[in-house]
Amino acid sequence: MAWHQLSIVTDEVTAPEISDFFSELGAVSVTYSDAEDEPVYEPGIDQTQIWSNTRVTALFELDTDPAVVQTLVFNEFIGHPLTNWVEEVLQDQVWERAWMEHFKPMLFADKLWICPSGQERDEAGKVCMTLDPGLAFGTGTHPTTALCLEWLASHDLQQKVVIDYGCGSGILAVAALLLDASHAHGIDIDPQALTATEYNAEKNAVLDRISYYLPEQFTPMTADVVVANILAKPLIELSATIAALVKPGGSLILSGILNEQAEAVAEAYRQQGLEVAQPVSQEDWCRLDANKPLA
Repeated sequence: MAWHQLSIVTDEVTAPEISDFFSELGAVSVTYSDAEDEPVYEPGIDQTQIWSNTRVTALFELDTDPAVVQTLVFNEFIGHPLTNWVEEVLQDQVWERAWMEHFKPMLFADKLWICPSGQERDEAGKVCMTLDPGLAFGTGTHPTTALCLEWLASHDLQQKVVIDYGCGSGILAVAALLLDASHAHGIDIDPQALTATEYNAEKNAVLDRISYYLPEQFTPMTADVVVANILAKPLIELSATIAALVKPGGSLILSGILNEQAEAVAEAYRQQGLEVAQPVSQEDWCRLDANKPLA
């Protein structure tokens, strides 16, 4: 299936309004990107990164008339900064092929395969998680995700309960279940992340052992293993909340942390009573492994 991809550049104030307007006009997805080479700073919790010059890009079904959408946008936002309107037809096979060329089967701790459809591995003593392009943002290719997958595949998860805090595509929660965890709970502020989590759980036949929530839907509990692969700033701000999810004797895995941020994050969790090990690094990123002492 092909899509109309329509985009326009505007400022950080108008960008969310145009995003909402695209959605009202029937866009199936809307994304933001930097229209210039502007530095990206870590957003706060519940914030979406908006640049001073932001390109807002929307996908519409092929029966949509781009000229009509353009006219409606320019009429709705008279007086707002609107530049660089771009129209193109996006063929599914184009982005799928590019994605597949980038994403190859990956093996973690000689136990967990992460594979695209059609390239699954069936090997004794190993498990395989299948991921497809589309909703599956978060594939294990980024160092922060790879570091977490390496930890999960290196530890005995049999009959353990796992919480994936900031679950994204659910890759860590689903991987834990394939590695014999009894149940996984995924939490994310983005409803689309929960949709992706459900999709990946169903794809890997573990939907009956996973629960997923927006933060306001989640009833606090404790788990044997808590994984939080987000960013340093929210990890620090949420240290009390995340630490409270770890049962006494349980493990906490933190990632999404630049190497130079490791000590600040580690100290925030030491203040919550956890024992934090030295960082495990991959490229510019690191993972912090922590344990909650028995009472």
